Amino acid sequence: MLRVGFIGWRGMVGSVLMKRMQDSQDFKKLNAVFFSTSAVGGVAPDMGQKQKTLLDAYDIKALLNLDCIVTTQGGDYTNKVMPQLKDAGFKGFFVDASSALRVSDESILILDPINYSQIVNGIKSGTKIYSGSNCTVSLMLLAISGLLKHNLVEWVNSQTYQAASGAGANNMRELLSQCGVMHEVVAKDLQDKNPDILDIDRKVSAILHSKQLPTEYFGAPLAGNVLPWIDSGLDNGQTKEEWKGMVEANKILGFAPNTLKIDGNCVRVGSLRSHSQALTIKLKDGKASLDEIEDIIKSGNEWVRFVKNNKPDTLKYLTPVSVNGTLDIAVGRVRKLNLGDDYLSIFTVGDQLLWGAAEPIRRMINILVEYA
Repeated sequence: MLRVGFIGWRGMVGSVLMKRMQDSQDFKKLNAVFFSTSAVGGVAPDMGQKQKTLLDAYDIKALLNLDCIVTTQGGDYTNKVMPQLKDAGFKGFFVDASSALRVSDESILILDPINYSQIVNGIKSGTKIYSGSNCTVSLMLLAISGLLKHNLVEWVNSQTYQAASGAGANNMRELLSQCGVMHEVVAKDLQDKNPDILDIDRKVSAILHSKQLPTEYFGAPLAGNVLPWIDSGLDNGQTKEEWKGMVEANKILGFAPNTLKIDGNCVRVGSLRSHSQALTIKLKDGKASLDEIEDIIKSGNEWVRFVKNNKPDTLKYLTPVSVNGTLDIAVGRVRKLNLGDDYLSIFTVGDQLLWGAAEPIRRMINILVEYA
């Protein structure tokens, strides 16, 4: 059995990965070994494995004994450990949820409903590093995979509405704390319908402009607000989050850099979990009817859930709440723009912690069990 070491399994993405693997009975197919950066020697989670205690995640000798390392610990861990593993002659597979190795020529980005053949060919040809891609990139490609398979897409403008979950557990807590502070300020006013709503608005505005809201992680209030800046800035005016769209999508699709043009604005919004995206797509051929486009989108993969372009279905099925905790990729608001038949509008939503993070990692482990 494949001996697989897990690092970062207690974090947010790691916890989702563990739950998915348990539900899918994946641990029966491998010999799991659990590592820790802070609780070495503690009791490992019981997944039916032989090793019952937590090993040191920085113990290179222990890591060398593995067939595969799976880390959701973050980029700092990867950047520290990978050079040491290389120097020590590690021959196993390295599966990483962080962005540290995504653009490396040594890595393959993993999104097997899109690039299964690329992954399998990589295993057979000796590629050892496999990285999960950016969450919005994965969710976007799954949503429009049917259009891509039919070679209909000339370029994509993506406007993202990214949930607090994309920034981490502490950010999710901070958003909830901000909401609590805002509510507390006007709780009594809300119980009485007589106060002028503008008085309530003034109180909320005052608290948003004050320093009473916790902003340690976001750097600004997210509750009652949007933050049109995610990650670091680049010289061309993009943020790194926006830059990832075209770079990573082309790598997943096996295209030369910049083949498929993708750009837009990435915005953090007050959703707790699941990312949304408004896509403007320039079609290579606008002759297809909306009914034909619907069929093409549905044919993309088994997780696409098409939502009819009407108000009741949109509000019920095309929201972060509707896909929270599911593998569904909701795709709706599909229409031709007034700009011309070649321009298509789509709105899509997917769970950032599942298809945007943990699920590609889980499926990669299963591919390695089959082919490694």
